[in-house]
Parts: sequence; C-alpha cells; structure tokens
Amino acid sequence: MAVIKTAIEGVVIIEPTIYGDERGYFFESFNEERFLKEVGVNTRFVQDNESKSKRGVLRGLHFQKPPYAQSKLVRVVKGRVLDVAVDIRKGSPTYGKYVAVELTEDNHRQFFLPRGMAHGFVVLSDEAIFQYKCDNLYHPESEGSVAWNDPEIGIDWGIDTESVILSEKDKKNGALADLEDVFNYGEEYYA
Repeated sequence: MAVIKTAIEGVVIIEPTIYGDERGYFFESFNEERFLKEVGVNTRFVQDNESKSKRGVLRGLHFQKPPYAQSKLVRVVKGRVLDVAVDIRKGSPTYGKYVAVELTEDNHRQFFLPRGMAHGFVVLSDEAIFQYKCDNLYHPESEGSVAWNDPEIGIDWGIDTESVILSEKDKKNGALADLEDVFNYGEEYYA
C-alpha cells in the first residue's frame, strides 16, 4: 500500500497493492492494523455507505458537526469521480483550501478525510458507485454543508458547471464565510 500525503494535514490518498492475473484482481480495501501502522491514523469505522449516481451529479460539500463529526475513507467501485476535501478547521494553515483526487474503478485509489473536512464529489463517468466508511454514525440533526461553488474556495470540479446536478438540499448550501466556528484547528472531535 502506498500512502500519499496531500497539502492538507491528515488528508491522504491511499493506493492499495493490487494482485492481478488472467482471472481478475484482488486487493485489501481496508485492514485496521495496516491502516494504523501505514497511514498512521487510529480510526475505528462504524458505518459503511454506498451511493449510485449518474454523470454530473455533485454531492456536497457535506460534514457532520461535533459531537457527531466523521472521518471518512472513500473509494469508487464503478465509474469515475472527482473527490474533494475542504479544510474547515478555523485556525488551520490550510483553512478554506481543498484537495481533489480522481477516484476510479481502475486506479482503486482511496481517499482518507479526517474530521474537520467538508466532503463532496462529482461523477465524471456515465454512472458511478461510490463507497465510504465512516467512524461515526449518521445524525441528520448534525448535518452541515458548504456551497460546492463557493468562490472563496474556488474548486475546479473538472466539468462544465452548467451540467451539475444537485439535490434540492445542496442547492441551499451556504458560503464558507458564513460557516460558524464548528471545528477549530488542533482540537479533537470525538464523541
């Protein structure tokens, strides 16, 4: 497994070792012991989620507020997405900055986002099946969001923005500048 650090502290790209032959391939998508040892994060995942979306669907930018904040380990099983993490930890040297990575069924990359990140993705293929592990259960009353097209963040989603398909809820996401102090850099957010 290769672990690639990004410009945002704690956000990493994971490239698993793929074992392939004429039958297909095999890889470990998660191993708690190796994750701690090689990624350096002691995270216990308690919920797995999966979504299926068509080209142009953009989900995000989402997070859960403390005490229900979530770290996530995300990957694509089918198709291709651009996945984005935005640092929303007030006081962080990378506050308001983002990291984007293309996750595909062929590259098998995974993206780890610690608590304190807003998360979103856009589907670049005809359809995509997206899976993610979370280290805290979903609590709807704890939902938070930031607008996908906030000019302060300036995310390049890699698609024509006119073709973006949003949920009614995501159409109402607010600006980063209006976000209350949900996360503060250096604080731990575990229930």
